[in-house]
Amino acid sequence: MSKKDKGRCSFCGNELPYEQLFQGVDGRFICFECIESAHAILAEQFPEALKGNNPQESKQRKEKNRAEAAEAGIVNDGKLDMQTLPRPTQIKAFLDQYVIGQDEAKKHLAVAVYNHYKRLLQPETADGVEIEKSNIILVGSTGTGKTLMARTIAKMLAVPFTIVDATVLTEAGYVGEDVESLLVRLLQEADYDLAKTERGIVFIDEIDKIARKSDNPSITRDVSGEGVQQGLLKLLEGSIVNVPPKGGRKHPEQEFIHVNTQNILFICGGAFDGIEKKIAQRLNTQVVGFESQNKTKRIDKDDLLQYIAPQDLKAFGLIPEIIGRLPIITYLEPLDRAALKRILTEPKNAITKQYEKLMQMDGIRLTFDEGALDYIVDKAVEFKLGARGLRSLTETIMMDIMFDIPDKDCVITRELAEQKLAKIDANRLVG
Repeated sequence: MSKKDKGRCSFCGNELPYEQLFQGVDGRFICFECIESAHAILAEQFPEALKGNNPQESKQRKEKNRAEAAEAGIVNDGKLDMQTLPRPTQIKAFLDQYVIGQDEAKKHLAVAVYNHYKRLLQPETADGVEIEKSNIILVGSTGTGKTLMARTIAKMLAVPFTIVDATVLTEAGYVGEDVESLLVRLLQEADYDLAKTERGIVFIDEIDKIARKSDNPSITRDVSGEGVQQGLLKLLEGSIVNVPPKGGRKHPEQEFIHVNTQNILFICGGAFDGIEKKIAQRLNTQVVGFESQNKTKRIDKDDLLQYIAPQDLKAFGLIPEIIGRLPIITYLEPLDRAALKRILTEPKNAITKQYEKLMQMDGIRLTFDEGALDYIVDKAVEFKLGARGLRSLTETIMMDIMFDIPDKDCVITRELAEQKLAKIDANRLVG
């Protein structure tokens, strides 16, 4: 086949020299223009499919994260040693810049990450002591900051870090993603460096969505619940996993990468909506005898999550085997009015600061008065939206202003906030 020979693109039909065509296993061809068009469509309609596949974007993000960590006094140059290892107090201080409150959860997370670093650095000694990893599970209602803490930790880490959603996972052989796809994301973050991948950290969000659907596992096949939990067991505990680098179901012909998960730390998070009932039932069954009344008074019924125990997770639908592989359980406190108001204004990436920055780029000085801030917080508490709802409420107030772009500086008052939110159906905000 000479360079003068031509072939026809099976998509657009153009006849081109063979060096400008790619040939598939079935003998058909595709040209450069069709490849670029397909990539553009994919980027526009399915941006998630290309997530993590842009090396330049990934490099820029890592450089930005490294700069932010250095600003906080944390060395993040990709090299681990005991001299530059960030202490738990440093990790928590970094989290404090972005996440308001949740001191208990921050301490657990900081210690877990610190111990993970030390575990990677542990020297081989003759005493036979081998440090085991301690996977962690964060329990808290929606909008309390579970995912935000994970994303913030990712900014300062010198190890590959990825956040994955458990809701898309299904048991092998069914429509959805295999549990091994968690490690594909980690491989991408490590630029397909196997050694880096095997010391990374994975945050599994929405872990409560794969709870067992029924107390009796034999009623029906639970492919997106208990089936996923069974599949996660080998990853959490530590084993050699065959990982398809491009995704297993779409490219069955590819060679597997053998990833050892023994040194990969898994952090799980979930809202576990309704688990308070399980906790209350357990506490009530334990409160018996003459001192029952006094014990009941000591229980804070407004914050039952602080009493969470492994048996509550089991009652909710997590299988005992997976609970045993998540030995550290911590909770996130419900956010009160004071915390919500601080979230609006104090963090580095506070919601009000983001909108002020957006308007500043148009040459407009934007300010929120105290009355407006109080009103937004009141509505978030009323609708039980948590911190996530603050963004929805502020976006609703700012929509017309950002559309019209005023000619002068703008002040958001309580009256203006009430006027803008009065037009919106509360049910849509809650949903």
